[in-house]
Amino acid sequence: MNTRPLRSRRAFLGLAAAAVSAAAAACTRAARAGGTAPAGSPRPVTVRRPVSENALPGDPHWDIRHLGPPSAMLGYAGQASVLPGEPVTIYASTTARSFTVSAFRMGWYRGDLARLVWRSAAVPGHRQRKPALISPANTVEAHWEPSLTVPTHGWPEGSYLLRLDAESGAQRFVPVTVRSATTAGKIVIKNGVETWQAYNTWGGYDLYHGPGGITDYSNRSLAVSLDRPYDASGAFMFLYHERKLIELAERLGLPLAYVTSMDIDADPHLLDGAGALFSLGHDEYWSAPERAHVTAARNAGVNVAFLGANAMFRRTRLASTRLGRRRLVICYKTSYRQDPMYGKDNALVTSDWREPPHPDPESSLTGTLYESNPTDADFVVATPDAWMFAGTGVARGTRFRGLVGIEYDRVNPGSPVERPIQVLSHSPLTCRGVNSYSDSAYYTHRGGAGVFNAGTMRWVASLGGVHHFGLNRRTATFTKHTTANLLHGFADGPAVAKHPAHDNLDATHEWPGDPIAARHNLWPPAVL
Repeated sequence: MNTRPLRSRRAFLGLAAAAVSAAAAACTRAARAGGTAPAGSPRPVTVRRPVSENALPGDPHWDIRHLGPPSAMLGYAGQASVLPGEPVTIYASTTARSFTVSAFRMGWYRGDLARLVWRSAAVPGHRQRKPALISPANTVEAHWEPSLTVPTHGWPEGSYLLRLDAESGAQRFVPVTVRSATTAGKIVIKNGVETWQAYNTWGGYDLYHGPGGITDYSNRSLAVSLDRPYDASGAFMFLYHERKLIELAERLGLPLAYVTSMDIDADPHLLDGAGALFSLGHDEYWSAPERAHVTAARNAGVNVAFLGANAMFRRTRLASTRLGRRRLVICYKTSYRQDPMYGKDNALVTSDWREPPHPDPESSLTGTLYESNPTDADFVVATPDAWMFAGTGVARGTRFRGLVGIEYDRVNPGSPVERPIQVLSHSPLTCRGVNSYSDSAYYTHRGGAGVFNAGTMRWVASLGGVHHFGLNRRTATFTKHTTANLLHGFADGPAVAKHPAHDNLDATHEWPGDPIAARHNLWPPAVL
């Protein structure tokens, strides 16, 4: 397959600098020999610092403009992540005669938000076979033939969207992470591939329902495969829950590393020496090895930020598909007794983390406990002097409209909670007819780490300014400033020395237990 790589501005500057260095070296050799520099030789120059990645020209036309009919352009990658230089295999199906692939690295790029790093020549297009439904877990797999191989030589680590453009005009995204081999000294941004796949309805099934829609829970998948396209644009979960944090972090110029949930599962030492791990807006599905590896990193002083809600709620197990390891996400949920590991190794049974047969509530790591959905409420500041709120101008009781939703967490002293823990916001809400609260919180661990949890799924979405649910520029200013404080504060390594948590759990009078299940209103204030 013929391809034509795009020479970046960084590559051009590198070639120019090499030419200048060679000429300067010739002048130096001539002077040392007692001769004179050749006629027309350049004068000695000051070598400029390399151009930073986000100072390179971006491409404001990276986004999808036309989806087309459902089958007009589809594709998936044979690798969720690759190291720089490793190839990515694309499996594509289209009704058009040909298509092209454009690779965009997501970032800041002076407000363009993406940089075009590579584009293919025209690739012959054809419609591939219908997906297979694999029993008994109702797993959908495409089983397509490969269409092309995308080289990644010279690509910086980061989150990428490969845009497939059919000759007919139809477009789809295929997300790929060019992962970091080492994370030492960096802020680690996690792409939540497991959760993306859990909600992927392509082929009619996901981990929530079958082809009958949201009421078809009994026919849902019990295992979902990465060997299929994503639904909708191909990257909805990434664009909504993750991209805006990447934009902010890259704009700040901090040292960043990129990994997926599968990478953390695979390597117990991947997070060694990292400054922090950032889990983004919706990071619900975690395998047992991933949780163990992140917990060990936290215990060793790696800070953690959960910029969402409902994190680490479902316990998964990863398995292989025809295309490779860790491409099958298994989660039986309420049908956990059907899990083949049930009664053999209950710690690996894929129920919710807090549920039988091996309950281990997520709050021991996240600091908060997922409570329920749906809700829509104001975010109410409880501890305005907390270090991550510095410079935001908030006071106790300051409200930010619509920032809490659609799912939320609460600090629940009835579950395992690390102390000291500081409740940062305490936001009254109504969910399923019960009056409860959403909390954001921060705790510090004896190993030195600081752990922040936003307690609302809308945190990352709010960074983009005007949005749905009443989110506005005022809210964006607050969440951006707070998040920037977290990024800078966590980049320095273990946060406990500079930013200890000031425990206020007892003073907050949090209620132990599940008010939604108990049908117990927590406000107006009640005697419990």
